[in-house]
Amino acid sequence: MPVLSIIACEMLEDELAYVLSEDRDLNQLIVVENRQSFRFVRKLKSKNCHLRFFPLDKVPIFLKEANNSIPLNISKLLLKFPFFKKIPHNIRGKSKEKNKEKPIVVVDTLKLGLHADRELLRSEIYQHIKKMAAFSDGILIFYGNCGHSLRNTKEDFKDLPCSLYFLKDEKGEIVDDCISVALGGNDNYAEVMQSGNGTGMIYLTPMWASSWKQMRKESNGTSNFNENFLKKHYRKVVKIGNKISIESEFDRNVLNYARTFNMSIAEMEGSMKIASKSYISAKSDICKKSSIRLKNIEWIC
Repeated sequence: MPVLSIIACEMLEDELAYVLSEDRDLNQLIVVENRQSFRFVRKLKSKNCHLRFFPLDKVPIFLKEANNSIPLNISKLLLKFPFFKKIPHNIRGKSKEKNKEKPIVVVDTLKLGLHADRELLRSEIYQHIKKMAAFSDGILIFYGNCGHSLRNTKEDFKDLPCSLYFLKDEKGEIVDDCISVALGGNDNYAEVMQSGNGTGMIYLTPMWASSWKQMRKESNGTSNFNENFLKKHYRKVVKIGNKISIESEFDRNVLNYARTFNMSIAEMEGSMKIASKSYISAKSDICKKSSIRLKNIEWIC
């Protein structure tokens, strides 16, 4: 069974929960168990997603058992019966093609705030790529460039035994960051910034709005959360909605942020396009490659 692994920023869990909840063509959905995955799991379950929950070191064991459970022995047993032998091979082949193997998706969410230290962010993602490559046909990096911290990732892993995929816009460029994802690409992001005519603007997605206090505590006084700096250089909060957030909670969090830093509020509708297209593209590619491999193998059925 083809396996697509996803290494995701916790800040993008809404987008990832949305695209996974829209996908009804999965064999299994596995979420890696860690401190930051519990809220993500709740969101998936609220969208009626069925999933398995394992620590990362247990995932290869489950995948091995899943592959071993393919009913090859049943096929051998059936071939002993004359009726089954009489079924033309091409018909059996069509039946197998109709019920072709669906992919397994494994999601590993990394904690908030890693983008504050580019070296730490790169190191964490690289470690997880190396661990997940052992059991994956492809790995989707569910991050933006985050200050160009991941710009050399593909080159650094050119000898990786599985494919790497990224969140890309319509031009095929890796998106700048999570706000670029939410706004539908780098060009849209640039247009929104230019529309401010020099006014300093802070962009809040539902995840940013719900997490800023936590990240402020852990920021060690960086300018991103320094009250004097923000009040001096920024005048407006751009509230970017999405299709999965709880609106009342989002409104409350944005209002709290705006009041704290004395900013006005502007509203924009976000987009799931980048997340959806990037996920579908990665999934389709690993399934296509898996199908090609299967055609080169002689199957009993």
